[in-house]
Amino acid sequence: MANFVAVPVDRLDSAILQALLEEFASRDGTDYGRYELTLEQKVADLSTQLHSGHLQLLYDSDSEQWDLVPREEAANLLEY
Repeated sequence: MANFVAVPVDRLDSAILQALLEEFASRDGTDYGRYELTLEQKVADLSTQLHSGHLQLLYDSDSEQWDLVPREEAANLLEY
């Protein structure tokens, strides 16, 4: 069973956060809609969503993996 921890993005070094956002934005299967966006545009959009609270950074201490998930999904995952 996964053991998720919410990671406060304001406590991350800006270079680390940037690297995480770039990695997420370049994952296979990440879809941003009808138009192709540059990596910089994708990262900026993710950053805006993170800082506005629409996305949350979660870390699974069992698998040692992280993910960006919508706020509602994060709330459900953190309940368990």
